[in-house]
Amino acid sequence: MSKISPGTAILRRAVARNGRRLWGGTALAGVYQLCAALVPILIGVIVDRAVATGDLTALLTWITTLAMVYLVLAVTYRLGARQLQRAIAEEGHRLRVELAARILDPRVLRTERHTGDLLSVTTTDAEYTSYLLDHIPRITSALVAVTVSAVALLLISPPLGLTVLVAIPIVLAILNLTAPLIARRVKEQQDQAGRATALATDLVTGLRPLRGIGAQDAGAARYRRVSRRSLAAALRASRTQNAYLSASTMLSTLLAGGIAVMAGWFALTGRITVGQFITVIGSAQFLVEPFGVLAVVPSWTAAARASADRVAAVLQAGVVLPPGVAAPPDTGYELRLTDVTYGPLAGLHLHVRVGEFVGVVARRPADAEALARLLAVPDAYQGDILLSGERLETVERDRARRVLHSEPHRTDLFTGTLASNVAIHDDDGGRLAAALRAAAADEVAHLHPAGLHMPVTERGANLSGGQRQRVALARALLARPPLLVLHDPTTAVDAVTEQAIADGIRALRHGPDASYGTVLITSSPTLLAATDRVVFLGDGTVTAEGAHAELVTRDDSYRRAVRR
Repeated sequence: MSKISPGTAILRRAVARNGRRLWGGTALAGVYQLCAALVPILIGVIVDRAVATGDLTALLTWITTLAMVYLVLAVTYRLGARQLQRAIAEEGHRLRVELAARILDPRVLRTERHTGDLLSVTTTDAEYTSYLLDHIPRITSALVAVTVSAVALLLISPPLGLTVLVAIPIVLAILNLTAPLIARRVKEQQDQAGRATALATDLVTGLRPLRGIGAQDAGAARYRRVSRRSLAAALRASRTQNAYLSASTMLSTLLAGGIAVMAGWFALTGRITVGQFITVIGSAQFLVEPFGVLAVVPSWTAAARASADRVAAVLQAGVVLPPGVAAPPDTGYELRLTDVTYGPLAGLHLHVRVGEFVGVVARRPADAEALARLLAVPDAYQGDILLSGERLETVERDRARRVLHSEPHRTDLFTGTLASNVAIHDDDGGRLAAALRAAAADEVAHLHPAGLHMPVTERGANLSGGQRQRVALARALLARPPLLVLHDPTTAVDAVTEQAIADGIRALRHGPDASYGTVLITSSPTLLAATDRVVFLGDGTVTAEGAHAELVTRDDSYRRAVRR
């Protein structure tokens, strides 16, 4: 027995967990199509049994019956649509929540997809996957309509009924041959669109630096190339789907037209009555829509399966870190790196004692990047990283993040206000003011009439680079983790502001009543002068340590690193 694909499993799960609304809505949709299929049949009956005979009682009876059918038709459509739309909306919501939770997993999702591509999966692909709950009732109700019409045609004329029953499976079998091609084209389209979205996100985020180095034209050219590939994939998918739709529409129309021609011949030769002829013509016209629905089934399922495969790839992706179970002591946190090898780091030893303010200067920028990344996500390294005696990767993740927070050099702000970007959780105001003051972010608020309620656009695009850095730093300081790692937090601020920040960090985290530990990865002399001790990394390992003033005096390599 072959194993089902991950995407198919996602689709099956969507059906299973929305069963009540899905099957209730499908039943109502089936009743709706049953009533719709009965309309031409009843009209034919009215012609033969009332109009042709002049029987007024029969006319009133059958018209009343037709009116009741229309009433049931209207009610079932409304109720069924409500059930199904609710199921589709809820499934889309569940998928988005699951994907977001997976992407934000504290143990870090292991994926090569960029942010923009993950956003595309979380929005577009989640939506397309949930549309399966719309496809099932459409297909089911189309089958009901075809079955009822085929039975009616069989009773009127066996050749007409057999034509429908034989021709439909043949047409669908022919059209289904294109399903794999449609699935490949749709998946390629969605993959290319995800890459274009990811690149666009990166370019918009880094627009200011690109302009600063005059690389905006190169970035735009790169996006044009990726966008053209996305456009080409979209056009290929669209051509394939449109060709399929054209073929299915043509075959459906030819089939309905053929039935109508046969019915006309039978009526002329007296093999069916006028009322039956009207029923056949009405049914043939009515069958065009369900024929069309059944004909586009491969296109629908291909799109849903392609999206479900992308959703499954994210939901089933592994995580970087193991499940943490260790719990270091609640007080006196210290950090120790022993003989750590990771990327360019080679045999690194670093000890941050309880309450110590340590500066780290790297001769090579790659060493600084590697250290900051390693402390944020301790994965695939050799040696030991101990948090108060426990290996960092084995500490329970929520606890580890509360105790050790690594603030990256490039961080994000969110749409909202200045206050909401800093005070993620409720705050009494006193700590917020202190954090803003320590990061010199209070000046950002003072420059705007709305103060802390000033609007912040997506990714903080309405703020300068220095303002974004100060707001992000204030957010990290407000969290007050026992151990805080800061990587180049002041590269975009002026010298006066940098001095204020150095004094603010020192006063907030290393005053008389504070016992926080801070690791400051930077080459700024102003910030380093505020630290207790500086560690200098030569070629991936510690080559010197001591006070900033001492190292500047006696170590030429250190002096060049902090004065470049």
